[in-house]
Amino acid sequence: MADPTATCSTLEVVVSGAVARVALNRPDVHNAFDETLIAELTHVVRTFDADASIRVLVLEGRGTSFCAGADLNWMKKMAGFSYAENLADANALAAMLSALNNMSKPTLARVHGAAYGGGVGLVACCDIAIGMPGATFALSETRLGLIPAAISPYVIEAIGARAARRYFLSAERFGADEARRLGLLHELVPELELDAAVDRVVAALLDAGPQAQSEAKLLIRAVAQRPIDQGVIGDTAKRIARVRATPEGKEGVAAFLAKRKPAWVPPEN
Repeated sequence: MADPTATCSTLEVVVSGAVARVALNRPDVHNAFDETLIAELTHVVRTFDADASIRVLVLEGRGTSFCAGADLNWMKKMAGFSYAENLADANALAAMLSALNNMSKPTLARVHGAAYGGGVGLVACCDIAIGMPGATFALSETRLGLIPAAISPYVIEAIGARAARRYFLSAERFGADEARRLGLLHELVPELELDAAVDRVVAALLDAGPQAQSEAKLLIRAVAQRPIDQGVIGDTAKRIARVRATPEGKEGVAAFLAKRKPAWVPPEN
């Protein structure tokens, strides 16, 4: 498959085995979005999603921040756009977030420093988020007379409507402890242990069946926020019956019974 990073100017991508580490690489502007970063990140995520050799994507930021949201120069340019131009721009941002949120493979956000506005959206779109105690967050759009529209489905899913009513409206900054309490972060570790924590979770992800992980992500979307009625019960029964009959499902059970590692587990170094 062609290298998705060959022409990237805003991202730094390192592939090691089955793991792709994608770093927002605009440290001089705290990794803020512009139209180039949005297009490049959308392309990279979609390319890795289609690449069978990649099993996990780690999203991080270079410099002192994870992502400070929208680039000020980009925002100044958008202020002079027509409605149609603003709509096209907003749709591009929405497509990037959707690509990350709907990636069929596990995604993990390594969060340090500031995650503001769209940066919070990126964290919410990832399956797992691990941060350091010094990380700070803000849904700062209303302070600028704007709204966090494109990121709202993912952020509300992560923190709930009640918390969104506070932080969307007040645009207050909040710390890593609050982010963990709200469910935006899964784990907090000291700065010097952040990479080790990410590596530990990545190793756990690589031990699980890749097709099962994709199916599990679809399962969550099918079941979440739905009443446990006969439709849901029947759907879940059909899903497990189908997955049990797949080659991966059979291999996993056979490996468990034989007390060996399944074929998808990477060899130990």
